[in-house]
Amino acid sequence: MPHDPIIEPDALPSIGEFRLLDVREPASFEADHPAMAVRVPIEEWEAAAKSGETSFENVAYWEQAITDLGVGGPRPAVIYDDGRMTEAARVWFVLQYFGAEALIVNGGWPAIRERAELLAKAREASEVAAFQARPGAGSVGLVDRHMLKADLDSVQLLDARTADEFAGTDLRRNARGGHLPGARSLPHADLLDDLKSPSALRDLLSKAGFQAGGHVITHCDGGSRAALAAAAAVRAGYDDVRAYYLSFADWAKDESCPVILDPQPR
Repeated sequence: MPHDPIIEPDALPSIGEFRLLDVREPASFEADHPAMAVRVPIEEWEAAAKSGETSFENVAYWEQAITDLGVGGPRPAVIYDDGRMTEAARVWFVLQYFGAEALIVNGGWPAIRERAELLAKAREASEVAAFQARPGAGSVGLVDRHMLKADLDSVQLLDARTADEFAGTDLRRNARGGHLPGARSLPHADLLDDLKSPSALRDLLSKAGFQAGGHVITHCDGGSRAALAAAAAVRAGYDDVRAYYLSFADWAKDESCPVILDPQPR
């Protein structure tokens, strides 16, 4: 079984030295951050993942981006955001996909802000060798539109968007709305509390119709909620999880990809 990608704040002292990554907005980071934390330029990462020139197929780009954070070697990366968990999950997904050990702090910055003792083993980057990417090495794999379209009938598809997005009444910025055929609705907000325990997540996914041992693919509209849902599925013990990272925004723009309008999420 893949290891739990979520770490409780109280468990931080038990993991040894780690690299601390902050995924909050620049202003929040500048106003208040731990001395050893380095900010991930998430706005650049989000744009890069959706660009043909710097997509996940451009391994050299991501090797440099990860090296720039001082990630690599025996120290895991510990990631936190403002508490919503989605942006930390986005960074976790990228890091683990390329083979870096990474953990998401449950509850984010609010859970560790007043507890400096939990961060005593955070370390600055020092003489870290260039990161060597191993695409697909993590516990959660990556699928694209063409792969998913060809495999749609044989996967369990977890739609982590809101009920209105699923039904097609909230288009966001898409020309088409609705959901992928066979998708089951499990809004990412239902996963949070901060992020439910493994047993609670297993119950939640089971009640939503996701069978243990089955192939689960998560998606949302643009990646972050899909990444959080994937982390939740791994935490729940599912061991065949992938993320359709480009998600519904990518699917909806291709008219050959079917969408279902259904006001009653399954």
